[in-house]
Amino acid sequence: MKVLILGSGVIGVTSAYYLARAGHEVTVVDRQPEPALETSFANAGEVSPGYSSPWAGPGVPVKAVKWLLMKHGPLVIRPKLDPVMWVWLLKMLRNCTSERYAVNKSRMIPIAEYSRDCLRDLRRDIGIQYDERSQGTLQLFRYQSQLDGTAEDIAVLKQYGVPFEVLSREGCIAVEPALAGVKEKFAGGLRLPQDETGDCHMFTQALAKHAQALGVRFMFNTGIDRIVTDGARVSGVVTRAGTLQADAYVLALGSWSSRVAAPLGISLPVYPVKGYSITVPIKDASGAPESTVMDESYKVAITRLGNRIRVGGTAEISGYSSKLYDARRATLDHSLTDLFPRGGDLSKATFWSGLRPMTPDGPPVIGPTQYANLHLNTGHGTLGWTMSCGSGRVLADMLSGKKPDIDVSALSVDRYNYRFG
Repeated sequence: MKVLILGSGVIGVTSAYYLARAGHEVTVVDRQPEPALETSFANAGEVSPGYSSPWAGPGVPVKAVKWLLMKHGPLVIRPKLDPVMWVWLLKMLRNCTSERYAVNKSRMIPIAEYSRDCLRDLRRDIGIQYDERSQGTLQLFRYQSQLDGTAEDIAVLKQYGVPFEVLSREGCIAVEPALAGVKEKFAGGLRLPQDETGDCHMFTQALAKHAQALGVRFMFNTGIDRIVTDGARVSGVVTRAGTLQADAYVLALGSWSSRVAAPLGISLPVYPVKGYSITVPIKDASGAPESTVMDESYKVAITRLGNRIRVGGTAEISGYSSKLYDARRATLDHSLTDLFPRGGDLSKATFWSGLRPMTPDGPPVIGPTQYANLHLNTGHGTLGWTMSCGSGRVLADMLSGKKPDIDVSALSVDRYNYRFG
């Protein structure tokens, strides 16, 4: 088939690669001049199936109030006169129960673990490199009360067979030696040894070249105006380069997916939640992290990417604004310098923000719509990098008429009480 993919972030590019590998003629359209220049550009760098959990969970509403009052809190809400924002927030609150959390997490873990396996296969098959490391993730607890409160998380990890290690202060230092100099600042940690790290932007750009070698055509600097339908099918996509037509279409526009889908009558509750990061050149390798350290108190991830440190965090609900706020950088600076004071040169740091495409329940939206030739691959939130390869592989199988290796029927847009026809 001829397949047209809207979006060249990590989700769009992985979809293009797997579709081309399956023998389809693929075109990718994006308004940017290169792949992965928006949300995929400078994320935290984690490939973390073990942390594939919904943000909406029991206790989150109470924690949110605390976070909003913290100087370096992980949550920021900038209210707007936007009913879509408030409806999305209400839907998220509705998912903050133990029952819904369990269901939503059960939908996220399989695609995340499958994706990690697909990524490993990809490394083996094509030798792709992206400053990857396979040294796990360390969730660092500054207070004993945090460490004592891990029983519920550990129960979930056991339920899904995710390997883990509960570490003392000395155990944390054994896997992250640079923490020895600040050992009085934390009580212990929870380590997920199978998690990985890597530069999502570097990966996406490299995979796009492999996709091009398979015949994928990329149309950059091409704005997308609207999708045109003819009854039960999509008949074309109106772009700044004219109307493009194909046999099948994939909507992978991240936070903008819901805006493009709405005129088609597709109710897609994907809303942007902004995250921030700084990228810091390593000054002293012995003082830098070995892999990812998640500072649990501030929900900040500190990740080693080659000769750089990526520090990512904050959930800011402020619509589609990409404005950089100095207060958000201060939080990232504080976490890095507090735990790895010798590691990076902050004077040479670059500051970035990206819009995570979040669903109110947590799982992404992958699969068909009521239009026979339109599929969705969006709404991955903070886990787009983690779930990208698996999502692209599953989507390619669907469009190729093959049964995917894992059951993703629960990831359909149909779960939002939407009924085809």
